[in-house]
Amino acid sequence: MSVSGDIERMNQPATETADVVLIGAGVMSATLAVLLKELDPEAKVEIVEQLDGAASESSFAWNNAGTGHAALCELNYTPRNKDGSISIEKAVRINTSFEESKQFWSYLIEQGAIESARRFLNPVPHMSFVRGAKDVEFLRKRFETMSAHPCFADMRYSESPEQIGEWAPLLMRGRKDGEPIAATRVDQGTDVDFGALTRQLLRHLGSLGGARVSYKQRVVSLEREASGDWLIELDVDHGKRSRQLRARFVFVGAGGGALPLLQKSGIPEAQGYAGFPVSGQWLRCDDPQLVAQHKAKVYSQASVGAPPMSVPHLDTRVVDGRSSLLFGPFAGFTTKFLKTGSPLDLPLSVRPDNLRPMLSVARDNFSLVKYLVGQVLQTPKQRIEALRDFFPEAREEDWRLEIAGQRVQIIKRDAKRGGKLEFGTELVTAADGSLAALLGASPGASTAVSTMLQLIERCFPERYQSEAWQARLGAIFTARAGQLAQDGKRLAEVRERTHRVLELAPQPAQV
Repeated sequence: MSVSGDIERMNQPATETADVVLIGAGVMSATLAVLLKELDPEAKVEIVEQLDGAASESSFAWNNAGTGHAALCELNYTPRNKDGSISIEKAVRINTSFEESKQFWSYLIEQGAIESARRFLNPVPHMSFVRGAKDVEFLRKRFETMSAHPCFADMRYSESPEQIGEWAPLLMRGRKDGEPIAATRVDQGTDVDFGALTRQLLRHLGSLGGARVSYKQRVVSLEREASGDWLIELDVDHGKRSRQLRARFVFVGAGGGALPLLQKSGIPEAQGYAGFPVSGQWLRCDDPQLVAQHKAKVYSQASVGAPPMSVPHLDTRVVDGRSSLLFGPFAGFTTKFLKTGSPLDLPLSVRPDNLRPMLSVARDNFSLVKYLVGQVLQTPKQRIEALRDFFPEAREEDWRLEIAGQRVQIIKRDAKRGGKLEFGTELVTAADGSLAALLGASPGASTAVSTMLQLIERCFPERYQSEAWQARLGAIFTARAGQLAQDGKRLAEVRERTHRVLELAPQPAQV
């Protein structure tokens, strides 16, 4: 054996091992890591993050709207059927998924694992607001259908300018009389600082034996070995050294960066997936006098051709104990998959297996392309004019531009059209359950707990069904989403407990 060969082996980093490696230190990885440690306290778990801190991309407070998505106000979750009826199946699913999130957070607070919910969760009413006879008729039917279901029994509806003005004064101030308007309101909506939540979860994780979070560690390669384990090559601290990490299970929870990592894995299930990056911007107001006059998250209808993630809304936002107002989002286009990413992210993600789906989506979504071009070319004055549809007396000098995070929408194969563009989230898992990746965007973080429970059931099927794991899950979740959707009494009991623990008392409407 040559001396040079001996030296080469001596310079190679020793391979470390873990049971579970999670890529990305955002709310998804933090949620999954804590859940797995609850189920298996002996598991060796590590999160690796390429940036120098937690929740620095999509989970960062100002990179998202902070809406606790429970389908209380988001009109795109309740589409109109061909016969004119309103479909609420997706809304019920999202609502009960958020109830699972609240149960998980309540359990952790009761166990002393995380601090008071006020560090990351605040009660903010959720409203829908529409103008014009057609949209008023839609909202009325939506209310009639939704309020008949226990999940939405507390929803209120009004076409009265006076009542809507009491619920959200800025909406009506300066608005011309005569135009048909309507609004719904649910008092027990929420604003969530997912960055603060992530940091609390990771702080708790770090206090547990056999768990750690490692920063400034970029995944260079991800290869499956003959044993079925995964070998992860890491670039540490911007090339100062390298590291090898072997794991039995890998979760790719890197937000917009998940697609390239999924492609690195080479699993057949990744074939055909591509990503469509959309950037975002907000108008932000910190004026205490204006902020004090709007206590709600108010959603309306998306413009024709706009993606669902661009549904306009005027929101109360609470970050580090201070309230602000956000309006938007205004969409844009960039080839980056992450806010801190590279312009080469999109072109480098193109593969022979996803080229046809991408071209098909480009062919079938001209209206979306036209919309994005229009958004990119918007002037500050045009953004303020869009805000005035909500707040007629808005002044340009009270608002400033805030750059939001990147969203990479899913493109996947479609037998009929060649490819289709989706705006939700999707879990992609290897056939043997050794790797999973989360793609997509909204409702995302709000339903992280439900999504991670689905992942655990899919990737650890035998252990998930075991008596020990079912007992531990039963201690955390007194009722799962499916039961809550069918049992109004059980739903009321669960909400009473979680709202007490999470300090979510109903908020009175302002007068």
